[in-house]
Amino acid sequence: MTTSAENGRKGGQPAMHTPPVVSPQAWKAAREQLLVKEKAQTRARDALAAERRRMPWMPVETAYAFEGPAGRVSLLDLFDGRRQLIVYRAFFEPGVFGWPDHACRGCSMVADQVAHLAHLNARDTTLVFVSRAPQPDIARLKARMGWEMPWFTLTDSFDADFDVDEWHGTNVFYRDGDRVFRSYFLNNRGDEQMGGTWNYLDITPLGRQETWEDAPEGYPQTPAYKWWNWHDSYAAGAAPDKEWVEVSDAGEAAFRNQHR
Repeated sequence: MTTSAENGRKGGQPAMHTPPVVSPQAWKAAREQLLVKEKAQTRARDALAAERRRMPWMPVETAYAFEGPAGRVSLLDLFDGRRQLIVYRAFFEPGVFGWPDHACRGCSMVADQVAHLAHLNARDTTLVFVSRAPQPDIARLKARMGWEMPWFTLTDSFDADFDVDEWHGTNVFYRDGDRVFRSYFLNNRGDEQMGGTWNYLDITPLGRQETWEDAPEGYPQTPAYKWWNWHDSYAAGAAPDKEWVEVSDAGEAAFRNQHR
């Protein structure tokens, strides 16, 4: 390790002990050594997601109600016709730091990181936020912050019943017809990773729904890459674009040849 004198001069802080400066060849060797561990972590993450897809489900028997922009809706309505639902409980209500101008700072950082929802929707998955703030306040906050995710008002014991009455948290549900099941839950630092399409899909019972995944028999799966699209170009039931299939096939083949 080396010491940076410049870093040590700022604000009277102790000097930073930075890593050594090495040649390009030594840097590449160090990177390849770390890459072995990173790939092992990726494989472990995939295995954990596969185990998550096999978690038992809990039936939801209570008829929960929410207030939305168009009025009163049920938990089933939140799915918006899709099979999977991710519900993030954000703290925005009287008594929360920032009220009434802002939601909780941590929950706001989560909201800032949410990727375009069209990609989740293309995988039969809906993401919504819920809070105890009234709808006019939620609409005002979304407009101020530029957030576009559906955001509903809690009206009953949903938050307490699903472990998010005193803190933030993410619940995952699956719909089979009119029956709803709770499939997964995470909170605390688990919420830090949320926001990206892949991380959201990895906590759902159906996963990314790509053929390389380890999923139970009969689960929907399509070839990797082929379903990907620009967020303004998804069309329900449309076959993958032929040109994009050719491009992605060629790219995957080149990648695999390179890493044999």
